[in-house]
Amino acid sequence: MRKIGLLSDTHNWWDEKYEKYFADCDEIWHAGDIGTIELALKFEALGKPFRAVYGNIDDSKVRAVYPETLRFTLEGVDVLMTHIGGYPGKYERRVQSILLMNPPKLFIAGHSHILKVMFDKKINGLFINPGAAGKYGFHKVRTLVRFVLDSGNITDLEVIELND
Repeated sequence: MRKIGLLSDTHNWWDEKYEKYFADCDEIWHAGDIGTIELALKFEALGKPFRAVYGNIDDSKVRAVYPETLRFTLEGVDVLMTHIGGYPGKYERRVQSILLMNPPKLFIAGHSHILKVMFDKKINGLFINPGAAGKYGFHKVRTLVRFVLDSGNITDLEVIELND
């Protein structure tokens, strides 16, 4: 069993609440638009495994460390994470063939700044966009997500609003 803290679109914004809400998480995942390598290192310094992908605003330093797309299996759950991925019914062309030919159980994307959790019957998997955790963008509420991976299942999903 692994508890995951997931966020996206920090755009170089650090909030002490990240540390608070991820304190009991086993891993932290970032779905892109980190902002700077210095911000990524703050997440790394929390002492937990940090998995991230780069987003469209991330510079060459971030892109040198984190990939565009990350695929891995953890606790029996096949995970695919990228920044620009679309959402069920409107997947980005770049990931659409992967999702249809070799669908993951969990597909994570950021970019839209819109929190979305949907089960996609077409790929028989869960889609999560954690919304935006940073202050820059059109979103009104900053959000992050926590959930548990256990024996091939995704459970205990929580949405956390970061009220200022």
